[in-house]
Parts: sequence; C-alpha cells; structure tokens
Amino acid sequence: MRLSGNPRYRGGRRWAWRAGGGLLALLIGVGVWLQVQLRGSLAQLEGVAPLAGLSAPVVVERDALGIPTIHGATRLDVARATGFVHAQERFFQMDLLRRTAAGELAELFGAIALDLDRANRLHRFRHRARQALTTAPTQDQALIAAYAAGVNAGLAALSAPPFEYLLLRTAPEPWRPEDTPLVVYAMYVDLQGQQWLRESARGVLHDRLPPALAAFLDPPGTEWDAPLQGESFTAPAPPGPDAFDLRRQPIPNTVSADAATRQSPAFALYAPVPAGESETASGSNNWAVAGGLTEHGGAVLANDMHLALRMPNIWYRASLRYSDAEGRERRIDGVTLPGAPAIVAGSNGRIAWGYTNSEGDWADLVVLESGADDASYQTPDGSRSLTRIQEMIAVKDGPPQTLEILETIWGPVVDRDHRGRQRALRWVAHDPRAVNLGLLALEWTDMLETALEIANRVGAPSQNMLLVSADGPIAWTLTGPIPHRFGHDGRLPSSWADGRRGWSGWLEPDQYPRIIDPPGGRLWTANGRVVHGEWLALLGDGGYALGARAKQIRDGLADRDRFDEADLLALQLDDRALFLERWRELLLATLTPEAVRTDPGRAEMRRFVAGWGGRAAVDSVGYRLVRTFRLKVWERAFAPLTTACRQADPRFDYALFRQNEGPLWQLVSQRPAHLLDPRYPDWPTLLRDAADAARMELTAAGRPLAAQTWGDYNQVWIQHPFSRVLPWLSAWLDLPMQSLPGDLHMPRVQTPGNGASQRLVVAPGREASGILHMPGGQSGHPLSPFYRAGHTAWAAGEPSPLAPGRILHRLQLQPAPRSGPPAGAEN
Repeated sequence: MRLSGNPRYRGGRRWAWRAGGGLLALLIGVGVWLQVQLRGSLAQLEGVAPLAGLSAPVVVERDALGIPTIHGATRLDVARATGFVHAQERFFQMDLLRRTAAGELAELFGAIALDLDRANRLHRFRHRARQALTTAPTQDQALIAAYAAGVNAGLAALSAPPFEYLLLRTAPEPWRPEDTPLVVYAMYVDLQGQQWLRESARGVLHDRLPPALAAFLDPPGTEWDAPLQGESFTAPAPPGPDAFDLRRQPIPNTVSADAATRQSPAFALYAPVPAGESETASGSNNWAVAGGLTEHGGAVLANDMHLALRMPNIWYRASLRYSDAEGRERRIDGVTLPGAPAIVAGSNGRIAWGYTNSEGDWADLVVLESGADDASYQTPDGSRSLTRIQEMIAVKDGPPQTLEILETIWGPVVDRDHRGRQRALRWVAHDPRAVNLGLLALEWTDMLETALEIANRVGAPSQNMLLVSADGPIAWTLTGPIPHRFGHDGRLPSSWADGRRGWSGWLEPDQYPRIIDPPGGRLWTANGRVVHGEWLALLGDGGYALGARAKQIRDGLADRDRFDEADLLALQLDDRALFLERWRELLLATLTPEAVRTDPGRAEMRRFVAGWGGRAAVDSVGYRLVRTFRLKVWERAFAPLTTACRQADPRFDYALFRQNEGPLWQLVSQRPAHLLDPRYPDWPTLLRDAADAARMELTAAGRPLAAQTWGDYNQVWIQHPFSRVLPWLSAWLDLPMQSLPGDLHMPRVQTPGNGASQRLVVAPGREASGILHMPGGQSGHPLSPFYRAGHTAWAAGEPSPLAPGRILHRLQLQPAPRSGPPAGAEN
C-alpha cells in the first residue's frame, strides 16, 4: 500500500517537519538566551562604568591572571571599588559566606540545608553583626557602607545576575553593611567551630574513664612539640594494670575506630573530612627569617593557610593603591576575603604579615544547674529563667521553620551532655569585640611595634600573626580577643553557677604574648602549641595540632644560614615523610621473615615499604602502605580503650584529640599487655593484623597492590559547590582531578579536599621578588579566562609573582553616573 500519495500521510509529514523545526528553533532560542545570560554575568574588564559616591575616578587594571590593581584617591574610594570588583567576580561566594554564618542557606537550597542553618542560626550572628556595626567607629562604618554600596553597584552593572542564581531560579539579595561582619563570623565558624565538640569529647573521656587512663589518652603535648617558647612536653605514662586493665573489661562488640565510622553531613557546601583519618587537615603554616639571614638585609615571610579547597578559591588577590592622610601613596599587595574590604595577608612595602590558626581555647561549655522544669538555671546571682527567642528560617519551596533559641547570661544553650544536663556556650565570637576593621590599619603602618599593637586589637578569629619588617626585624603575636579565664583552665565543661569559674573581661594589647627579634632570627608556627607557662595559661588549649609539622619547619629553618624567597617556597613544598619514618621501621619489623615466608602478599608489601622513598610522593606505594598501617593500628589500639566513651555518648570521636600520636606510640613501643585488646594474644599479633588489614583495604577492589600509589588516594578534586549536587556540571565548574604530593604531618599539607589555599613568600619592599599562588583562579565565573588562571603554578609549586604583571585590561570607574549597558565585558 502506497502512503506517499495519501493526503493524511502528507499532512502528517508536514506537521512532523513543522514540529521538529519549531522544537529546533526553541532549542536554539533557549541556547542563545542561556548564552546571553551567562555572558551577561561576566565582569566588566574595560571601558568606563559609573560608581556613585566616588570622590574621584578609580582605575582598575588587570593582568593576565586577572589580578586587579585598584588605583584610588582615598581609602574610601578604594573600598567602594573593591566592593564593585568583588561583586562582579565573586558575589555568589560572598552570598554563601554571609548565609552560612547567618543560618540562611535553606532560603537558597531548600530543606536539605535546614540542619546546617539551625546549627548556625543558634548563634544569631546577623543580630550580632548589626550590633557590631552600631558600636564600630564612624570611619569604619563609612568604609563598610562604601564597600556595600560598591558591591550593589557592581552587581547591578551586570546585565544578568551571576549564573548560580539562574540555576537556583532566584534573584540575589542586595548586600547590606551588616553582611561584612557576617563574612568574618563565617570564618569564626570555620576556624573555631570544632572547639566545643572537642571540649565535650574531653568531658566524656575524663568522666567515663579512670583518671590515669584519661590523662594518658589526652596529653597536653608530645615529643613532637616545637614551640617558640619552652620545650616539648613529656607525655603521661600508660596507666598500670591496677588503674585499668582491658583483660578485666567486657569485650567490646566492635573494633571500628571512631574516625573510621564518622558520618558525613546530609548537606555540605564543600567536601567533608574523609572517614578513616585520625586528624582533620585544617591549619596553616607561617615562618619568618630576620634580615641578618638574607642577602638583601630585609626580613622574609612565608605563609600558607590550609583550608577546604573550593571553586572559586576562598581568597581573591588584589593590589591596592591610594594616598593616605599625609598624601603618601600606599601600595598593598596580597589576598582579600570577598565580602570584606581589607587585605587579609600581604605586604604594604614596609611591613608584611601572615597567619596560622592559633588553636587557643576560645570557647567554653557551661554546664547548667537547671530547675526541675529546665526553664531556669542557677547563676552567681541566683536563679534565672532561660530567655526564649524565636527565629524564623526561610525555606525555598517550603514553609518557614521556627527555631526556638534558649539564651543564658553566658550564651545560647547548645546541647545536653551524656548525663542529660543542658549546656550553654561561652564563645568569643558572641562578644561585640569579636569583629572589627582593625586589620586595615596595617596597610599604612611602617613600624613593627605599631603593627604589633594593631594586631592585638584586631577583631577576628584568633591567629598566630607573624610580622616582618623591611629593615630586618621579625615578630610573633596573637590577633583576636583573648578572655580572662578564672577558676578553671577551660579544657573540660564545668558549672559556673557558684561564681568560682568563668571569664572576667579581656586582655589588653600590652598583656598579649609577643616575641620580637628572637636570638636565632627565625620564627615559625603551624597550629601547634607556641608558648608555655603563664602565656599558655592565658591562651588555654583549644586543640593544638600535633607538632610534627612545626618541628619539620623549625628544623628545616635551622639547617640553613642564608635564605631567599626560593628557599622559603621550597620549604613550603617539603613533602618528606619524617613523621612516618618510625612507623615504616615498625612495619618492616612487623613483617619479619617468618611472617612473610608463607604469605606472598606480605612479601610484596615488605618490598614496597622497604623502597618507599621517604616522601609523600604520588608514585609511592610504600608511603601509602605505611600511612594506612598506622591508621589500622590506631583503630585497633584505641577502640577498646574508648568503648565506655562511645557507649556514654555516640557523638564521641577520639580523632578530635589531636595529640593522639603520643599515647599511640607509647602503646606500640611499650606494649603493655593490660592495655591490649583481649582478642589479640600479644601486640605483635595486633600489628600483623593491622598490616594485613592495610593491604586488604588497598586491594579490596581487585586492583594489584602495585597500583595503590599515594597519588591514587591523594587525588585532589577542587569542586564548585553546585557540582556536588549536580554532577553533570562538573566538567564545566570543577578543576580536573589531579594527584598531588603532600599529606597532613609535613609542611606541604595536601589531602583530597584540603590544602594550601595560597602560598605567599615576601620581603616587604621587594614585592617584585615575592611569590604568591593559589588554587583556582580569580574569577568565580567558568566562562571567564580567569576562572582557572594560575592554578597550574599552585599545583606544580611554581613561583608565581606576587606583584601584578603587565596590564591587559583597564576599567575606569567614574563618580558621575552614565547611561547605557556596561561596556568591556569579558568575551
């Protein structure tokens, strides 16, 4: 039967062609519209743009990496222009920071973000940000207002909102002055947000275990300590069988370690800490050498801040140029935090500065002595009722949620402990002095002594700040508020009801610890304990990192008599596995001839360990085996000792105890039978089991052991938060997965999701010889040529220049308004 002549057939065919053509036209139209929208949200790089409120034109010059040099007549004009540039390049990142601190992510992402919002809204940081603004000096308020106005002008100048809002089907909210303090509060959450979790775990440990065992498992330090002041601590000895004997304890049902069973949150903007780690990777390095150790006579600073790796990177490079009150041109080079107008770490030509997280004790859990109905609690002045505050959390595509917050005179009620007692949180971040713009004063400071005074008044999370001077001196001090603690050391939760414990005011700058021009001409910090004695009592212990990284830096500095910038970069890239050397020797001793004779797998393992290379190198199978062996021993040694803690509180995680290497090494060295899991007849059997478990874990998927290199595990994947929930966007938004050297306990800190967020080396006054690189690029827009620019240098450890390069783009911001669409957008 012929259909071609059938009128119905011919009509159907014409309809199909028309429908197909219409669909094609629709797809082309959607594609064109999408392209216009995406390109419309690219930053303007050239031409002229209006910026109301400027006192004079501002010029923004960019080099091949997209690093802006912002030339303005005044600091106020530069702040306004910085806001404009930040908004056009990084507004979505800024939005996430303010929303994270304020507990407002569910408004963007929906109900999946509610748990995180509830945890952060508890602190009422938006309310505190408004309070901080009202008490800020007039000039700071003006600067923040100028920056906010610049942000909103930069956002409005885009012909389309940042692409993320297109995917979210929502419009960006304007930037408010209070949002800048919120960005600083977001850093408090990031840098100090685990302190009360650690204190809670300590409370469980010391409450549920015999005192001698608790002291052994929670030492204040180890032989790895490398403080600037004082010596390493002697770790407590293992308790004797009369104090604790595992052979007389019930046999636990599992030998799984706390770190290995750690659960990932349901919603996270960035990759969580991998399960199976015995310590988190947060932290930083900095060190300084005095002018007497350099050829040019000026001091040199090195700083790499370790944070979660993300696209775009947390920092935004910038160079600021303006005239100060005396008419002198100021030049500041470094990194900014989008959402704030200051250079966070960098150099002003006379002074350079950089940070590591101090890890002092900046938060205390206060056990409430509650009434029968839990509606009241005891204070030094008698009983008081809990204050009830209602907070509404907006939820995208859902009804708003009500959060009831219970407040005390010390802070919000955060939880109940393992005994069911309510606890409040006293945290420096809740105090008005927690946030200010004091850091800005470093930009126009020429004298080291003045810089120290400024540092001690900075309102931000407490940091080890190293300062170096163009004429040679170096110094260490702390930034951030430091409370006067009385009646307790802050390590354990306690009741403050009787007035014998608590905080009484704050340290003044002249009371802050400072070390100026040490005799050796070298300073270093790496999140470990820095001081001892009275200074340590002032700072407390919020969870100092194991000192292995600091020790390797200290010893690396001691090995040289002369330094230049390249030498300090080489130390930043040091991936020698000094921390694991003794574990390698232990593993080789465990794989005895008898142990390997009847097991070819053990024999192969021993060959790789013997030739491990001594570095966290991407091609080393032996390094990965040694590292995994240590973790398996860690699990088997500590799980039975901490069983009572996990039974009392399922939240207990021994990985929060960052000095755990001290007791672990004592156990495998001294091998006390009464502290051995009873299911093992002796310690050598436990060690062999750990070695076998390490090998079986690496080969479980059927791949040969030879393929299990360190690089096979340490694959760094730097992702945009959207690609974690929309994987089909990964090729467009993420950097390619890449195997990189480095690990936790060495200067080159590198894990799959964490590492150096920047590497800075600078001698003030010699910025042209300085080094600065960071993961990812300047722009937050994947169509920008600056989205990935500079990343290769960071991954390879190449010395990218600190000073901006040849000018490729020039944008003039005019105080007079103009009409018409923005010109000079990226293409």
